[in-house]
This record gives sequence, C-alpha cells and structure tokens, in this order.
Amino acid sequence: VQLQASGGGLVQAGGSLRLTCAASGRTFSSKVMGWFRQAPGKEREFVGIISGSSTWTYYADSVKGRFTLSRDNAKNTVYLQMNSLKPEDTAVYYCAARIYSSISFSSRDYAYWGQGTQVTVSS
Repeated sequence: VQLQASGGGLVQAGGSLRLTCAASGRTFSSKVMGWFRQAPGKEREFVGIISGSSTWTYYADSVKGRFTLSRDNAKNTVYLQMNSLKPEDTAVYYCAARIYSSISFSSRDYAYWGQGTQVTVSS
C-alpha cells in the first residue's frame, strides 16, 4: 500500500482545511486508516482513525468536534476535514494504514505511511 497525503497549507485561526490521503492497492477498503501529526520538537500524536467500512471513527480529545474523518473506498481516498483550526494544530500531518482491522491509537501499529503534509495555522 502506498499513501500520499495532500491538502495542507497556511490558514488563519478559525479557518478550515481538508486533507486528502490517496492510497494505492486493491485492499484499501479493508484497511483501518489513521491520521497522526507531529509538531516541531514533539512526538508524533494520534489525531483520528476510521474503519474500513466507515462504521466507526475515533478522535483525539484535542480535535474532537472540530475534525471529521471520511473515506471513499471507490476512490481509495480518506479525508480529514479540519474546522475551527487553532495555532496549536500546526504540524505535519500523516496518514497511515493498518494491516489489521482492529482499533489502535499508537503509531507503532501502522505499517504504511504517507509522506506528510504541512498544516500551519496563524494566530
């Protein structure tokens, strides 16, 4: 599975961005997909996760109510809609795919990673 994240950019606080993660591979619809982010000098942290069939989603407390995950399996694509952005959301955002279909909030449990896309929120 190859992943490519896009959609990052510079936005003012309170603004919105939609990140896209395009995947290759015929088994995409079975893959649990996650988003993580890493700010300068900080560890990579969990943002959200969505099941293969979009049956469930989970979010970090810091983004709950502001970020929304969705996916289009026909297009092998996952989306992260980010609203009400804050300066503390500034980071490189990565999409990732699990081999297994279970829930995991740990980056160690994700086998495939995209290259990351920069999100910068100005105050």
